[in-house]
Amino acid sequence: MLDTVDRRTFMAAAAIGGSALSFDAVSAAAVQGANNRIVVGVMGTGGRGTGLARAFQQQPNVDVAIVCDADMGRAERAAQEVAKISGRAAPRAVQNYQRILDDKAVDMLIVATCNHWHAPAAILACAAGKHVYVEKPCSYSAREGELLVQAARKHQKKVQMGNQRRSYTAVIAAMEELRKGVIGRVYLAESWYQNNRPTIGRSKEGAVPKGLDYDLWQGPAPRRAFHANYLPYNWHWFWHWGNGELGNNGVHIIDLCRWGLGVDYPIRVTSAGGRYRFDDDQETPDTHLVSFEFEGRKLITWEGLSCSSQPNRPYHALFHGENGTLALSDTSYVVTTGRGKEARTRTEKVQGGDAPHFINLLNAIRNGERLNSEIEEGHKTTLLCHLGNIAQRTGRTLRCSPRDGAIQQDKDAQAMWTREYHKGMEPRV
Repeated sequence: MLDTVDRRTFMAAAAIGGSALSFDAVSAAAVQGANNRIVVGVMGTGGRGTGLARAFQQQPNVDVAIVCDADMGRAERAAQEVAKISGRAAPRAVQNYQRILDDKAVDMLIVATCNHWHAPAAILACAAGKHVYVEKPCSYSAREGELLVQAARKHQKKVQMGNQRRSYTAVIAAMEELRKGVIGRVYLAESWYQNNRPTIGRSKEGAVPKGLDYDLWQGPAPRRAFHANYLPYNWHWFWHWGNGELGNNGVHIIDLCRWGLGVDYPIRVTSAGGRYRFDDDQETPDTHLVSFEFEGRKLITWEGLSCSSQPNRPYHALFHGENGTLALSDTSYVVTTGRGKEARTRTEKVQGGDAPHFINLLNAIRNGERLNSEIEEGHKTTLLCHLGNIAQRTGRTLRCSPRDGAIQQDKDAQAMWTREYHKGMEPRV
């Protein structure tokens, strides 16, 4: 169980360090010296969930004690992967998430399930007294995001979304440059994602694979018969469980755009595109163009090409300002100012990596360090993705409130703010 860090001890350590140590270095030293173990449970042990379990186990004074998956075989494999890192006995592998919530020794839950479980599981974890690391998108619907923020506030828990670029050194440095006015007033952020995904084909109702509790996997979603092309990954492309490429990978880069522009909620959202590449069971767009307009004459655009053979572009986002541009990737950024012969370009390269995002949450739990992606910020970005999908599904431009993003004067679109739930599984705060 987590022991509380003595605040006076932490401040004394900072004082001893003097000006020769940065706050981050002092914080890390204090945390590592405090010997305050954080016990972690992991819900969802696919590729990302198992990777997170391994990564958190590698952090000092962290013990991944339970791993959970509706597919028991995956949970058992993840437990063995964690054991390789710890050098100790494998964590408990369980099928039902309630085992983690009921365990009072667990301090934090990692939610790496399918999207339709993200917010409901995180809300339950807060109520059970757990801090939360929830993968992106932090919610399946706009209303779920609002409820998750409420749950974090009500139960006073640290909840961080897995948009790890918020902790990348190069990204932070680029955002500082934008704040300082390196390209003047920033008014447009272009973003994109491209992949060369194959067809998912067509499938009929079939038998549930051995070892999978399909009822548990569906969780809060209304029940549907099993199809072979739902799992392990293609659920992303069905509206019943997923949020398409916009909510899958778009959320990462749209988050950086929102951060760089310094905006929260849009006033207008438009969407175009559809399922253009293959004629198969996929419901969400493989070709998707979305724009988000904000007060103050600011705009974010996103281009999603899920089934394209175009070579990957070297940067994820391009910021346009009155005096130049800033192109941003995970580990570098390029600033271009001036015109013609006077154009000047500067490239900065910094080492990347996801670990700082995990460490930030652990430090926030132990000593109150500010979260890099506190759940309200995660919700604001995720909401943009929900709005883009709603605009796509209704085929209409959305007018939104700049106060909270609420859809105005469109009953059909407003109805998509939430979803229908399996009886008794509605998230509540």
